[in-house]
Amino acid sequence: MLVDFISHNESGYFSKLMLDYLNEEEAIKPLYHRFASIENFKEQLIEKQSNFSEQKREQLIIALKKQYSNKNISEATQKNIDKLALANTFTITTGHQLNLFSGPVYYIYKILSVINLAESLKTEYPEYNFVPVFWMATEDHDFEEINHFNFRDKKIQWQSNQTGPVGKFETEGLDKINDLISIIFGKGEKAQKLKDLFSESYIKNNTLTAATFHLTNELFKNYGIVIVNGDDVILKNSFKEVAKKELFDQVLNTNITQTKQYLKNYFVQVNPREINLFYIDKGIRERIVKDNDQYKVLNTNYSFTASEIMKLIDEAPEKFSPNAILRPLYQETILPNLAYVGGGGELAYWLELKSSFNAFNTTFPILIHRDSVVLVSEKIDQKIQNLNISYAELFLNNTELTKLKVKQYSSNLLDFTKLKTQLANQFDALKIVAEKTDKSFKNALDAQYTKQIKGLNNLEKKLIRAEKLQLNDKIQRVLNLKEELFPGESLQERKQNFAQFYIDCEKNLIETIKKEINPLKSGFKIIKI
Repeated sequence: MLVDFISHNESGYFSKLMLDYLNEEEAIKPLYHRFASIENFKEQLIEKQSNFSEQKREQLIIALKKQYSNKNISEATQKNIDKLALANTFTITTGHQLNLFSGPVYYIYKILSVINLAESLKTEYPEYNFVPVFWMATEDHDFEEINHFNFRDKKIQWQSNQTGPVGKFETEGLDKINDLISIIFGKGEKAQKLKDLFSESYIKNNTLTAATFHLTNELFKNYGIVIVNGDDVILKNSFKEVAKKELFDQVLNTNITQTKQYLKNYFVQVNPREINLFYIDKGIRERIVKDNDQYKVLNTNYSFTASEIMKLIDEAPEKFSPNAILRPLYQETILPNLAYVGGGGELAYWLELKSSFNAFNTTFPILIHRDSVVLVSEKIDQKIQNLNISYAELFLNNTELTKLKVKQYSSNLLDFTKLKTQLANQFDALKIVAEKTDKSFKNALDAQYTKQIKGLNNLEKKLIRAEKLQLNDKIQRVLNLKEELFPGESLQERKQNFAQFYIDCEKNLIETIKKEINPLKSGFKIIKI
């Protein structure tokens, strides 16, 4: 149940670039194609339909059927894969790393955002079909980012010495994690379901890709989610012409360098390389660099001439892996995609890419900021009411929150605003006299006013500190409550895993969240579970 809504602007957790994008500021309009509104999808549909070939659809269907072979495919997902063969079917996509047991809970929000958006678009444009897609980042190689998840106050971490693309990692060692969660998840029907889900995903599958596929499929298959693994020879074959152009013409580097003129007042999320491709093989994923007339793979003995690497792309396109800034082009080349749903960090680097998409004659997707959520239990919600705290106040940092609540809870006068106003009025009256006397008197008057205002400010701070000591127990309860919802003064959705909320939720967690998700009206949604 939705109990409150905090806008992006009010939350204090969004970058200036994201706020300017969401507020449709003129300065960054050149960085995107169409803004995220239901009306703008009509033109997006027509444009994507005109430049996404039948051949690409055929290749996509072949790849998906191969990836889903021997998988437990739901009726809803099977229907969506079949629909993708039709020219009037389009995708709405989000993506995520292969975090252990999904990682942070915003994984849930991203996927529900594309599911709900696809449903909304079907209502608005019934003559078309819309398929929610989850893109698994199987080619990433930063194991430290994905090898853990947090359950309550415990960090569950997988140790492995494997290297290369994480999707190819074998699930060795995860039996120890399985034994651990069988204890810490506790007892009860829901806890047992999660234990079974972990075991079925990570113990019964040999690779991290297969494990993540099973996990995501089991959680969302009834909503028709289609899971795509980009580390696929068929899909890479559809992308090889883009890869060639990136290798030999360095298109992204040129275009993004020009785009940066619009980003000079913002933090740049990702900087391009001269070549934005990796070479992947068993145990390695390393950058390709050009050294005179040779194309070399860093930290290996691989080296190719221009003709040799051209031949390799044609014969083995699966050995070439886009980096984070080229991956969006790969995705949009092989999918009939209309929109990408992501977090602020993701959308920031998409905003660097529009001119590169133009260079490859590829439709730039509508960028949609995923919904953000704070999940609260009935017990916590009652505590918040008892302490007379608003959810908006909990978005303040601890110092600001403490100061605000001390003033609110205190029976003493802690705000010296009226005294400062009275002082200012008295000195204004003296200034009238000062103007008729020597300049030195006016200077002395100004100095005295500054001194007394400073004195009042210091007294105000000291009084607040003293009152804080008197109210210490109540303020500590406020801060403890804040810590439960904003662990370490960070966002709950970036710290906690879905498992603890799944166990605590009185109803079906995913259904409870899904009812409130609407990425076209995104913000922070406070949902009581």
